[in-house]
This record gives sequence, structure tokens and C-alpha cells, in this order.
Amino acid sequence: MIIRPKLHWLRMLFVWRGSLLARILPQLCTLVLLSTLIVLLKRYCPGLLPDLTPIPFTLLGIALAIFLSFRNSVSYDRFWEARKLWGGVLNDTRALTRQQLTVAEASDEQNRQFVYSLIAFVHALRAQLRQTDATPALQKLLRPEAVEQVISGRFKAELVVLDLGRQLHDMRKQEQLCPILFTRMDQHLSQLSACLGGCERIANTPVPFGYSVILHRTVYTYSFLLPLGLVTTLGFMTPLIVAFVAYTFLALEALAEELQDPFGTEPNDLALDAMTLSIESALREMLGEPIEPPPPVPANCVVT
Repeated sequence: MIIRPKLHWLRMLFVWRGSLLARILPQLCTLVLLSTLIVLLKRYCPGLLPDLTPIPFTLLGIALAIFLSFRNSVSYDRFWEARKLWGGVLNDTRALTRQQLTVAEASDEQNRQFVYSLIAFVHALRAQLRQTDATPALQKLLRPEAVEQVISGRFKAELVVLDLGRQLHDMRKQEQLCPILFTRMDQHLSQLSACLGGCERIANTPVPFGYSVILHRTVYTYSFLLPLGLVTTLGFMTPLIVAFVAYTFLALEALAEELQDPFGTEPNDLALDAMTLSIESALREMLGEPIEPPPPVPANCVVT
């Protein structure tokens, strides 16, 4: 995800990173060349091309814009829901840490291990969503008796929640937690599981493929036929106008495709690495451990 300050309006016109231009540049160049060829054919060999008017393209363009708007709304809803779920992870881990450190009558080592297990959950969740390996972090953070079960498991984040529940159960048996506090903390663990389930639902349920195919075909067919409808009225300006219209439609389609998987590593996806580091720093600070402030992020950097 790109983290940058608000840019001047003039600089926004020339932003490259995150603008999706690099992704659709080959298509735009092809359309410009095709439009130029159509202009030359219309001028020197007019009988080779059919005579089309802009009217059908105007009507189809309006309908296409509505469908693209709907597709982007669906994709952004997935992106925003994913962000809210990670916000819930932050809130619940902070609440559990506060309750463990201020109300539970446990030893310092038990408190530290419980908070470390919460940090391990965040690392396991990020790794599961991005299909990466969190083994090094889990080996450092988990209890020795839980490391093997979690690392060998398929759903590591849920196994970490299971170990957290066992830690609460052990403290309850040792009367280090009163029944009311145990119930409250267990509710927060259930909410962590709910956040995990919500993220899994988004990651494992893509936008219906048929809808994506129909919209993709319509966008490209419209863009490649557009020069035929504009060449009669625009002449040598056709390539420029086609490039502008096609950029709008192709970029919107590419943005929707990118946002529908918010846990990826594209420039406009969620900054899971930065959010994981932020949660870990917050919990370690509550433990009283010294933390180093994150380095400043340059305006042209991508934080994933």
C-alpha cells in the first residue's frame, strides 16, 4: 500500500507509482497505434472501413461506466471491510493486553508470554492471508509446548487462539483470573476468531469470475472499436481521445481487480506488514519494552 502525503494538483497529474498506468500502458500503446492506423486508412483508403457514428458508443459508454462503478464499489467494500477487521484485531489485542497486565494476578513471565502469543497471532494471520511463512516469528513468540502444534498446523492463526485459550484456562484453574474477567477475556478471543474468519471469507471468496469476464470483454471490445466511431468526426485527434477514454475504463477495471484482493502485495492493497509492526509495537510498549520508532517513509515508497 502506498503511504504518501497529499500532493500538489500538478504533481498528481504525473504520479506513476500506484496510478495503474504501468499495468495498462501496453494496452494504451496498442490502442494509440490502432487508432493512428485507422486514421490513415480513413484518409487514404476510405472504402476499407465501415462508416460508424459515435451514438452507439455514447450509449454503451454510459452503461459501461455504470457497471464499472458498481464493480469498483464491490471491490472497495471488500477492501474497507478487510481494513475494519484488522482494526478489530488491533482493538481486541490491546484490550486483552490491558486486562492481562492490570487485572489478572499472574506472574510477569505469564503476562509476557500471553502478550507474546497475541503478537504471534497477528504474525500468523498476516502470513496466512499472504500465504507466506511465519515460522521464524512463531518460534520466538510462542510457548515451547505450543510451537510444534502451531507450526505443523494448516490454520496457524486459529491454533494460536487455541493456545491463548489454554493459557486463560490455566490461569483460571490457578485462580489467577476471576470468573468475570475470564469470561470477558474469552469474549475478546472469540472476537479475534471472528476477525480471522472474516478475513478468510474475503480471501477465499473472490468476485464471481463470470462477472469479471463479461466486464473485461466489454471494456476491451469498446476500447478497440471506439476509433471507428470517432475517426469521421475527430480525424487526427482520434488517437488522443481514444487514449484518454480507454485510460479511464482500463484503469477502473484494473483498480477493481487490484482492490478485490486487499491482502495482496499490490501498491493499492492493505499495508499488512506495516499494520503488523504497528500492533506488535503497541503491545510491546504496553509491556514496558523499549521500541524503536519506525523510520520515516519517503513519498515514493510502498509500504506493504
